[in-house]
Amino acid sequence: MAAAVVSPVCINETLTDDELRSILSRLESDKDKEVFGLVCKRWLHLQSTERKKLSARAGPHMLSRMAARFTRVLELDLSQSVSRSFYPGVTDSDLAVIAQGFKCLKVLNLQNCKAITDKGLASIGSGISSLQSLDVSYCRKLTDKGLSAVAEGCHDLMSLHVAGCRFVTDGLLLTLSRNCNNLVELGLQGCTNITDSGLVDLVNGCRHIRFLDINKCSSVGDIGISKVAEACSSFLKTLKLLDCYKVGDLSIFSLSKFCKNLETLIIGGCRDVSDESMKSLAAACRNSLKNLRMDWCINISDSSLSCILSQCKNLEALDVGCCEQVTDGAFQDVRNGEIELGLKVLKVSNCPRITVSGVRMLLNQCYSLEYLDVRSCPHVTKAGCDEAGIIFPDCCKVNFAGSLSDPDVLV
Repeated sequence: MAAAVVSPVCINETLTDDELRSILSRLESDKDKEVFGLVCKRWLHLQSTERKKLSARAGPHMLSRMAARFTRVLELDLSQSVSRSFYPGVTDSDLAVIAQGFKCLKVLNLQNCKAITDKGLASIGSGISSLQSLDVSYCRKLTDKGLSAVAEGCHDLMSLHVAGCRFVTDGLLLTLSRNCNNLVELGLQGCTNITDSGLVDLVNGCRHIRFLDINKCSSVGDIGISKVAEACSSFLKTLKLLDCYKVGDLSIFSLSKFCKNLETLIIGGCRDVSDESMKSLAAACRNSLKNLRMDWCINISDSSLSCILSQCKNLEALDVGCCEQVTDGAFQDVRNGEIELGLKVLKVSNCPRITVSGVRMLLNQCYSLEYLDVRSCPHVTKAGCDEAGIIFPDCCKVNFAGSLSDPDVLV
């Protein structure tokens, strides 16, 4: 009896587009997804239309071709490296193409694209109403005009980073307040024209902010920070106030009163902050605080540092560099207690009253330390630690003389 002849089955005739998309979605690595597109033109088209993220260099012609091929891209990264930028880089013409071609875009990264101006951002604001995240940090030609156009056209905006955009003023914060009520992340580092008035306007409309970076905004003081604390209360998790020298105890007491879920606080250089307010914060945020930077807070002493170490059980990173009142006594309660510290990063550089004894007390209760900065601590040297028989955890890097790069968790 003759064997039955089995007709060959063509997979392209059997599987629908939806079924092929389902297969593509199950591929985990980008390499496998690229190989999927090499099978045939149909599979390449499906692979292209399903791509969600894209990184590229500039050029209107190339961007137009990419927009035609990758029709469902949600994230576009055109950022430039500071050390490897190319001229002229991204221009307003490129932004016009993006506004017309990438209508589904939700995330746009233009960091360090120094050639773009307000005209290009106006195209984004009028063309991509779906935009939720924009990073134009260090795009130094931008002003309130272009950024306000984005705020007015993109009401779903949740994240905006404008670090280093020196022409930004309180006017942008007012526009954000009126148009972007879903804003949860705002980076304003180095925008020195921002004042308390702008922060007050901002949180009148944007009351769900979780991340606020106003490092080096030297015109901001207690009025603005206290209003942010009250308005955003339980939502606020990260607040960065590096070198905001007008910020003092009133701000910290307000954070203690309203922001019980605060995880990261940067107050380095806020020299008017004292022990009393920090003890209040330690008690209020004992279950939430993870990262605390207060270098150059010259009024901080053992009193508050001891409270922070003993009460903030989830603290992972702490910087008290240049706090010259801090001594070994800050670690006394830790040694006498039964608390095991979860600290991974500790910076005590330029604390002349810290000695090898203090380091020993700390290590007796801290087994997870990964980085210890003791630069310019005259009584803590490698030779002194070796002589005292101090054994650091295997995973711990100790910076005695500036030979190690700092972890960026406290930047």
